[in-house]
Amino acid sequence: MSAAAPSSAFHPLQIGSGDFIELAIFFIILAIVAAVLGARGVAGLSMDIAKWLIIIFIVLAIISFVL
Repeated sequence: MSAAAPSSAFHPLQIGSGDFIELAIFFIILAIVAAVLGARGVAGLSMDIAKWLIIIFIVLAIISFVL
């Protein structure tokens, strides 16, 4: 009998829980709602955060595919 390692034992390049896309979608929805309600500052900031989360996701995805 051998002890099997859990399937989640090794995840290279996983930062936090790896939910960059889900966070980006949340901030995009927040930006749309804020823009509809007229809060331009919140909408702009939310879109900036979503943009950077998507960029980070793409860079980490490319790195993990190459490695």
